Amino acid sequence: MAALGIDLGTTYSVVAALDAHGIPQVIANREGEILTPSVVYFDGESPLVGSAAAAAGALSPYDCVELVKRHIGDGSWRCVTAGGNYYTAEQVSAMVLRRLAVDARTRLDEPCSEAVITVPAYFDDARRRATADAGIIAGLDVLRIVNEPTAAAVAYGFGRSVGGAGEPVTVMVYDWGGGTFDVTVVHVAGSEYQVLATAGDRNLGGYDIDNALMLYVDEHVIAQGGATSLDSDVAELMLREKCERAKRELSDIGETTVTVEDGRRTYRVEVTRPGFSELIHPLLQRTEEIVTEVMVDAGVRRGGLYAALLVGGSTRIPAVTRMLHRVTAARVRHDVHPEEAVALGAALLADHLSSQRSKGVSGGSPTESDRLVVRDVTAHSLGLIARSPQTGAEINSIVIERNAPLPARGRQRFHTLAENQDEILVVVTQGEDTDPAYVTVVGSARIPIPPSDESVEIDVVIGY
Repeated sequence: MAALGIDLGTTYSVVAALDAHGIPQVIANREGEILTPSVVYFDGESPLVGSAAAAAGALSPYDCVELVKRHIGDGSWRCVTAGGNYYTAEQVSAMVLRRLAVDARTRLDEPCSEAVITVPAYFDDARRRATADAGIIAGLDVLRIVNEPTAAAVAYGFGRSVGGAGEPVTVMVYDWGGGTFDVTVVHVAGSEYQVLATAGDRNLGGYDIDNALMLYVDEHVIAQGGATSLDSDVAELMLREKCERAKRELSDIGETTVTVEDGRRTYRVEVTRPGFSELIHPLLQRTEEIVTEVMVDAGVRRGGLYAALLVGGSTRIPAVTRMLHRVTAARVRHDVHPEEAVALGAALLADHLSSQRSKGVSGGSPTESDRLVVRDVTAHSLGLIARSPQTGAEINSIVIERNAPLPARGRQRFHTLAENQDEILVVVTQGEDTDPAYVTVVGSARIPIPPSDESVEIDVVIGY
């Protein structure tokens, strides 16, 4: 039985597994593609997934669902089909996962139920749980949810002496995909991977780059006397496809042309690489701020990294390489495939966890994946809702700081609010802000305590 590594992406998804020699390999889908569009099209109530769904959606966008990863974990989000049926983000994601698993099983000609699924490092608890739920709905045995940059670092370090002579090194994974952005600093020593710090933005990706270019092209078409493409779903989808193609072309050539037809006339908008770089500068600057933040959190100075690894399709933009080298002074490495690295690392972790589960049953010689050790950190702080002793207002009191090594444990002392109080309400939060309005509630519980006519001290311990 093959254990799968699945990169469930915002725009594209990838699946991988180890071959007979213990080498991770990406598995092509039924169309022979390495990248499967994370798109679902409801043909009646029979869903199409992948390229066929994307093609059908161009003609009937109302029946097409994409970018669902941006909604996973949001209990209020629903996809409503033409037939009036409702699907949650987890159910739609499960359709993509099921398609990947079925195609992998067909290609490998063996059962493929065990899987490691990756998520952006900056996903909170609700989104991680929802991703695992999507895997379960898809019929998968989810071995673990792993951060995408961590998986990419594992793929980079596999089978090589990373520091040239095998010495431990510290690398940065700059992961800019279709819908999310993460930066992670990882210490690599042989087959041991210790995450030092991570940060990101789950709503910053290639989709937002496309949006900036679409607005630019649309403004220039209007200036030439044309109509906007943003008032029609079909016209907007066609413009998005053209802008995405132009974005890719500008990674290889200095300028390109986006053409827009309205049935009467063809409008041409020239886009140069310098102009494109200026257009996306605010987005790139946002990633630069996060890079700087993570270096501070990891205790790494400029020049202190062995390498910066590029992961995700958006890192093909030349301006990314220039910015990253300027900020880190590290060698920016292109020797991990930006779209495949996450799935390849996940496949190594899946094989490791699967073999650990069955250890002693089948025996055999240990492989390199058997020796994997991955230690991560908390992507968000964990805390409790309490009342300020000065103002009486509710505050978020952090117990475990962000980027604390896992497993983590924190303790804080609180006092009851009233005499003869017979219970306390413990509300666990995730987030960095002291204002409860800007953090996520993970869970809560009412715990009985012995009444007392004096204030009672209570220690609350959180383990993660």
